[in-house]
Amino acid sequence: AGGAKAVPGLSPAEVFAGMPQAFRADKAAGVAVVFQFRIGGAQGGEWVVRIADQACRVTPGAAEKPDCTLIIGDTDFVRLITGKLDGMQAFTSGKLKIEGDVMKSQLIGRLFKM
Repeated sequence: AGGAKAVPGLSPAEVFAGMPQAFRADKAAGVAVVFQFRIGGAQGGEWVVRIADQACRVTPGAAEKPDCTLIIGDTDFVRLITGKLDGMQAFTSGKLKIEGDVMKSQLIGRLFKM
């Protein structure tokens, strides 16, 4: 499934590279969570986002035991992160699949300023 890119030149890899800068440590007190992102499509891949001790660490690859796994296509992921695709709408329409603790996925919007 091709189609136009949501944000010209913005790839999932660039989104993940910018996550530590977009992280809101002030909102993360007491939060410890491991997110696994599985991004499909030509620019896809797997990334792990670990939140602990009010810090955010992003690494490529797979987590051993993620709390929450989000599975989405590359274009939809960029649209979701940039606010052009509503998270609940993406989930209910099947564009976004969540495994594990679905409630933890709601932390993403709170912990990152996009």
